[in-house]
Amino acid sequence: MLNVGSMIGSGIFIVPSTIALYLHSSSSVISVWVIGGVISLFGALSIAELGTMFPRAGGIYVYLSEAYGKLWGFLYGWSSFTVIMTAAIAAVAVAFATYLGYFFPLSPFEIKLIAIASIVFLTTINCFGVKFGATVQNGFTFLKIASLGLLITLGFVFNGGSIHNFSPFFSNENFSSLISPLGIALIAVLWSYDGWIDISFVAGEVKEPQRNIPRSLFISTIIIIGLYTLINCVYNYLLPLDVMTKSQLVASDAATTIVGNIGASFVAAAVMLSAFGANNGFVFACSRIYYAMAKENLFFKSVAYVHPKFETPMVSLIAQGIWSCVLVVSGTYEQLFTYVVFASWIFYAMSAGAVMILRKKLPNTTRSYKTWGY
Repeated sequence: MLNVGSMIGSGIFIVPSTIALYLHSSSSVISVWVIGGVISLFGALSIAELGTMFPRAGGIYVYLSEAYGKLWGFLYGWSSFTVIMTAAIAAVAVAFATYLGYFFPLSPFEIKLIAIASIVFLTTINCFGVKFGATVQNGFTFLKIASLGLLITLGFVFNGGSIHNFSPFFSNENFSSLISPLGIALIAVLWSYDGWIDISFVAGEVKEPQRNIPRSLFISTIIIIGLYTLINCVYNYLLPLDVMTKSQLVASDAATTIVGNIGASFVAAAVMLSAFGANNGFVFACSRIYYAMAKENLFFKSVAYVHPKFETPMVSLIAQGIWSCVLVVSGTYEQLFTYVVFASWIFYAMSAGAVMILRKKLPNTTRSYKTWGY
């Protein structure tokens, strides 16, 4: 639920228009979602091995420190705090506020103000207990999966779509000219899949981590690949590509074609729910990175504080929330998710490399799961 809930955030409801802008054929649009999913799955399988070797809070911070030395763990942790995780929280909060604007006209300043308020609210919730934050996460995730499933079903069952909207299905451009737009589109796709790694950040709080971390990583990523591929087929079935490129709220516009304004309102509410739930996952999981660093004196010592009653890293949560609010003010949704993808995938690639390094460096360490085809 943590992984699925973190992945189903704002991206799948907003970035399809960006992808359609760069890729001018239905096959390319659908293919890039599958490619992004497979890349994310490979990342998840790599992290699954590392997570069973080091089932403690911190995730990539721990793996990079073990494989490459403390410097790389330090750099990842501070990159996470300054831009990767905090910008992800900021971007999803902005998406939440943007879709709220469907119901109440909001100025750019008001959108940022509401985004900040949502971060403050979620930070507060997660300060008052791990189980409470997890319960909120599970509830939001069930609702999000149901909303996506309903939209997929309605899209193919109700009248309003057309098979002709998939035209042109194949691109007339040669492959070399498609490499650059595919790469740009892939940034947006990888942002939509981001969150598959979140379980590793709270590995120290997972029951039977050697068994449950690999299962959660694999199952959640497979679920999302299936959902994302189907929902993009629905978008394309309901909206021609040239219409999709001009849409700011793709999911709502797609729903409007089958059930009118009621459908658009339902989808806007579902997106808000989705973004809010995803951000709860980010807030919950990512604060454990800075907590783990602080315990090893690589972050401010006060961040290692755990509240004696609620057993949460309260100072880490508050510091993360404050900086995320600053980033909300600093940029737009597109700028924020570009920061996240550019910085995070450098460290994701290094984590995949850590699998190979640690097979040689620590050959006798127990591995309850081994990455196939590594």
